[in-house]
Amino acid sequence: MDNLILLIICFVVGFISRKFKTMPEETPLVLNSFLINLSLPAISFMFMHEMHFNTKLLFPVLMPWICFIAAYIFFKILQKICGFSQATTGCLILTVGLGNTSFVGLPMITAFYGAEYIGIGVLCDQPGSFLVLSTLGVIVATTHSSGSISFASLLKKVISFPPLQAVALGLIFRTVPLPEWSINVMKGFGATITPLAMVSVGYQLKFALSDRLLSKLATGLLFKLFLAPALIYFIYVVVLNASGIEMQVTIFEAAMGPMITAGIIAMQYNLDKNLATMLMGVGIPASLLSLVLWYYLLSGV
Repeated sequence: MDNLILLIICFVVGFISRKFKTMPEETPLVLNSFLINLSLPAISFMFMHEMHFNTKLLFPVLMPWICFIAAYIFFKILQKICGFSQATTGCLILTVGLGNTSFVGLPMITAFYGAEYIGIGVLCDQPGSFLVLSTLGVIVATTHSSGSISFASLLKKVISFPPLQAVALGLIFRTVPLPEWSINVMKGFGATITPLAMVSVGYQLKFALSDRLLSKLATGLLFKLFLAPALIYFIYVVVLNASGIEMQVTIFEAAMGPMITAGIIAMQYNLDKNLATMLMGVGIPASLLSLVLWYYLLSGV
């Protein structure tokens, strides 16, 4: 609950700061740059350095990859049918293709299932959501903001993405013990992710809802809050016949609201900033209600 209160406060602070001009217009650019170049690399390095690999981890780890690929297919089809721009399509794929599996996901898991299942959420988040964002997410952001791009340029964009570099370094130095102070420093940077991101989102949020924006918002949230978890349920439970609390938690994570960091990347690449802020500003509170429904629907799995 403390995390959710912090999330709301930071969001409101950002919104009020723009309204009363207590922060400069460049605030979101500075915050987003700090997050991408310091906060995200720190938490990515720390997790990959400490992660222990096991085949049982595949279900939660693969869930975000499946959701992201499904989002890509779904919104590329809608782009042709509805005439979405490249920027709007890229924004939707990024922002609702990935869920808020950590800052909202972990406290929700604790509240509904118990703290002993937080590990499932961490698996969904780090080798799942964050790794998808650092690879496929950067590819989508680049191709939908720049139009045609050479393979060499695309590869350079992916390789130069700081969180992905941190993931690689974390794997390379897995066997090297880290001093306590360095772990504390990385935890400190990692703890800034959601507060700063929500200030940035709140600052950029504008409640100027046209019919066009409202339809895109509704479509994005329909996919994120209902279609994505329903797809994971179908694949894991119906097709693969998986069951148990671990499976419930994995599908529950698939039903989380839009990923804040993915929304920040979308805004950084100028992918329909207004839609990105609305998806996060509306989607995260809405998910708190839809998660209750999913909890009861999954109780028999």
